[in-house]
Amino acid sequence: MASGRHRCQRRASADEGRAEGSGEAPRPGPARDQGPQEGAAAQGEGPGGGSSTAGAAKKVGGLLLGGRGRLTSAAHRQKAIALIGEAKASGATLSAACGEIGISLRTLKRWRKAFLGDGDGEDRRRGSPRHVAHRLSEEERQRILLTCNQPEYASLPPGQIVPALADQDLFIGSESSLYRVLHAHGQAHRRGRARPPQEPRPVPRLRADRPNAVWSWDITYLPTTVRGVWLYLYLVIDVWSRKVVAWDVAEREDAQIAADLVGRACLRERISRGCRQPLVLHADNGNAMRAATLEARLEELGVLRSFSRPRVSNDNPYSESLFRTVKYRPDYPKRPFTSKAEACEWVASFVDWYNHQHRHSGIKFVTPDQRHSGDAAELCRRRADVYEKARQKHPRRWSRSTRCWRQPAVVWINKPPEEPQRALAIPLGQAA
Repeated sequence: MASGRHRCQRRASADEGRAEGSGEAPRPGPARDQGPQEGAAAQGEGPGGGSSTAGAAKKVGGLLLGGRGRLTSAAHRQKAIALIGEAKASGATLSAACGEIGISLRTLKRWRKAFLGDGDGEDRRRGSPRHVAHRLSEEERQRILLTCNQPEYASLPPGQIVPALADQDLFIGSESSLYRVLHAHGQAHRRGRARPPQEPRPVPRLRADRPNAVWSWDITYLPTTVRGVWLYLYLVIDVWSRKVVAWDVAEREDAQIAADLVGRACLRERISRGCRQPLVLHADNGNAMRAATLEARLEELGVLRSFSRPRVSNDNPYSESLFRTVKYRPDYPKRPFTSKAEACEWVASFVDWYNHQHRHSGIKFVTPDQRHSGDAAELCRRRADVYEKARQKHPRRWSRSTRCWRQPAVVWINKPPEEPQRALAIPLGQAA
């Protein structure tokens, strides 16, 4: 074969030399020696032949015909024959179409012959029998199932069943064999006491468009000078205005303390059972939040309850954010509290600062008390006038519109995805 290859190379070199010496262009050879476009034209494929062949290849790419000697189902054979026919009708040659699919012309002819008349086109080859040496018999498999389902082994995994049987001078199969048999019969799950799968809790979605629509509350720890002894800070915040509507410091986490705290807050905010729009109190899943004592008090007040999903802190973001503000204040004590009175004194000063002096970034830098009382709209209107006058005085300094001081009209806990992403806003002339 090497000598034949050398002779072909010498003849090709001689032909090129004669063509160059005579000054004539080399004569075109067969279609297989020409470029892609010239070869296609010589074979009569036309300008669309190459694309037809490529299209056929893309269509049969998912057929998984396999390689040489593989068994091909009748459905895949019929699909391949149809696609080759489409490529042939578009101008491609049978050899090119078969080459794209990965079969020969002889195979195509054999497949077509198999479908002639009443033929089903199935491959009559039986294939090689797969004999697994030392396969477990049906009796042995049933013995494994009966053994694994006995009361003393029903809660044990195969890793413990096998050595337990070995201690009794018994061997019915290896650990992997037991797993295979259990898996084949749908028993390869946790073998022991387990809770059934729980349905995921729905996402709490709360909408606040006014003061006293949604409250959020939580409890956090305050350190003391005694190691292992803590004080507990109760905080209730209005989600819409961010105002702290109630707080307390206690020496224990108790539902009765929480019930009294919410009761005082409702009395101060004039919330009762007769309100046309009930208040929603949102909390996490702590013991005090879930207690029946608090539930009974909220039922008396006409307040609805809402809870976060288990282990999802983002479902109660406003209380978590407030606690972060509490413990990262510059005046937060660097040393633990020496007494409950000292803690109450500091928390009282913090709540007064937070409600009446702190300009909250989530409500356009007004204080929570201003937004809760309705004074924020007028304040933001004056800010907008200041910016507009500055823009009129130096218009070239403003490439865009002035800063938006409109108050957000709606505040969400877990905003639904169908809602627009930008926050809704109320006009500056409308009361908060």
